[in-house]
Amino acid sequence: MEKKEPILPVDDEARLLAKRLMRTARSGALATNGTDDGMPFASLVSVGTDLDGTPVILTSQLSVHTRLLAADPRCSLLLSTIGKGDPLAHPRLTLLAQAERLEPGSEKAQAIRRRYLLQRPKAALYVDFPDFAFWRLNLSWGSLNGGFGRAYRMAREDLLTDLAAFPDFAELEAGAVEHMNEDHAEAVGLYATKLCGAKEGPWRLIGIDPEGLQMALGDELIRLDFATPLAGPGELRMKLVELAKEARAKEA
Repeated sequence: MEKKEPILPVDDEARLLAKRLMRTARSGALATNGTDDGMPFASLVSVGTDLDGTPVILTSQLSVHTRLLAADPRCSLLLSTIGKGDPLAHPRLTLLAQAERLEPGSEKAQAIRRRYLLQRPKAALYVDFPDFAFWRLNLSWGSLNGGFGRAYRMAREDLLTDLAAFPDFAELEAGAVEHMNEDHAEAVGLYATKLCGAKEGPWRLIGIDPEGLQMALGDELIRLDFATPLAGPGELRMKLVELAKEARAKEA
């Protein structure tokens, strides 16, 4: 009897699922390497994302995993959806990475801080404490399990959004997110309820990238993937207008 290959070829559906897990996970299990005995140490961390989807964590110098990352930046992060029934029937993603500490107050840290606080507003209570710092988990590869019989080995390029054509997108994103939340909250709500099937409520836009939108209602995070990714930053405004028209048409 021929043995079935357990790892499937990576396709667009797998890439979409992995990116959605990365962009909507609120927390993950971080595994670091012990300095004395080399034994793995796992801890629960809150997770955010950089513009390209790179996972970001905020840690205290008092945490064991912070000290372990400083000594050995190799780590892995497990992200999983939470749902009813058998937890192994739900998608999960293991990411292998090299952790990069961002110097507090640096330009890179400030850019991360803005996005992270949109994604994790409760972190405002401690984000500027002197013993806290952000880390980017620079990906090497990932292992996606989309449920029983759906396993994929994902390359770094499968997991991250290519920003080569978007050199100044972070500034554009910041302005667009603020503008939509302040002046077009109704449209954001329609994106969530009519295009994503989410429940009614004061949804807020918390992130935009060339491939989709992230929205939040309290602790609930959802993602709206663009049917066609942006080809350049100049397409963003029209994309938001088109989505609003599509959502209003579903409302009628």
